[in-house]
Amino acid sequence: MTSAAAPGSPTPPPEPTARRTTRPASRPASPPSAVPAAAALPEAGGGPAPWKGWAAVCALALGIFCLITSELLPVGLLTPVGADLGVSDGTAGLMVTVPGLIAGCCAPLVTVGAGRLDRRLVLCVLIALMAAANLAAALAPNFAVVLAARLLVGVSVGGFWAIAGGLAVRLVPAHQVGRATALVFGGVPTASVLGVPAGTLLGELGGWRAAFAAVGALGLVTLTALLLLLPPLLPTRHITFPELPALLRANRAVRAGVIVTFLVVTGQFAAYTFVRPILQDVSGIDAAYVSTLLLGYGVAGVAGNFLAGTRDAYRTLLGVSSSLTVILALIAVLPGPVAGTTLLLAWGLAYGGVSVSVQGWMTKASPDAPEAASSLMVAMFNLAIAAGALFGGLAVDGISAPAAPLGGATLMLVAACTVWVTAVRRTDRPDDQPDTGHPA
Repeated sequence: MTSAAAPGSPTPPPEPTARRTTRPASRPASPPSAVPAAAALPEAGGGPAPWKGWAAVCALALGIFCLITSELLPVGLLTPVGADLGVSDGTAGLMVTVPGLIAGCCAPLVTVGAGRLDRRLVLCVLIALMAAANLAAALAPNFAVVLAARLLVGVSVGGFWAIAGGLAVRLVPAHQVGRATALVFGGVPTASVLGVPAGTLLGELGGWRAAFAAVGALGLVTLTALLLLLPPLLPTRHITFPELPALLRANRAVRAGVIVTFLVVTGQFAAYTFVRPILQDVSGIDAAYVSTLLLGYGVAGVAGNFLAGTRDAYRTLLGVSSSLTVILALIAVLPGPVAGTTLLLAWGLAYGGVSVSVQGWMTKASPDAPEAASSLMVAMFNLAIAAGALFGGLAVDGISAPAAPLGGATLMLVAACTVWVTAVRRTDRPDDQPDTGHPA
């Protein structure tokens, strides 16, 4: 690892990653046979005309927005779906668990399986699959059919996210790659701002089936945008399955990043999946205001995303996990609408920095193999969504609604300790060496 990747240094924008690949790798633990150098980036400055490239980036951002909205849509609809189909809130939480689990498995599988296929074709197929799955869920006669449709959503989310995350470097000039990548990943917090609250509001006005149908229709719009705006994107290198475990074995920073991603995201979704019953049962907030509060949560999340985007990824994750430890513990025990609203907004602000920070962590940890590292992060991110929803569901059904955020707070505390031990503490050591970009 070069000194540019040492922990504590400012989080570099993605564009220098392509430039760094021209320098010899100094990591003896990452042999070329296991983790090939990022020779896949020669197109960094040779993409289409700027306006066409940015149009394509916007199409990718719309795709990410649509997929994350689809994945998280049940968060605001658990109660009405459960009541209509005769299942408990905990069981209804499987609508988040199932796609998260499948997405986690499919992120590396699709990345490797896509092989030499045109990425434009792969992304269009995945969006079409998501649209069909949501339309099927809207027409589902029972909960089993809804879960089957959610499985297909998981395939789409995992594959699309893993592939789209690394395409900005091929679409815009090198000096604009950082902003373009931020825009693509901006679809994640924006889904919380617009997608989930809008879906929740539509579910309250027209029923939960209308919400699923609307996301399906948005998927068809996104498919059209991808077909019209994305250029052909033939693969520049082929990732093999052995590269992924080799990267985990050879790169301690990647291992640490994967662990922290799992802890933070599991803790988040153990609580957030059941935010509606928490707000109603603990904070005493009327169901009619939940969608408005989730909108405020999302706006705070976007602000947190931009605040975190300019800061060191390691220290940001330490601050995020520490803050969420306190926030989730308090929202589980403090009654009253004022306390619940205040804590929910603080929750959104803190969690908004997670996506950009874990991406920054992986970029710093593995500049020679960004696609493989991103694939591992996306896999763990989505597996953690599933684990969090499952863990929270067991806590809600087996104990009570407050047990979900209390469990999430415990995991956030473990995450904060992990970040401190594996990364942040090293920045205070005066004898840091260039290879400390690989925290243990």
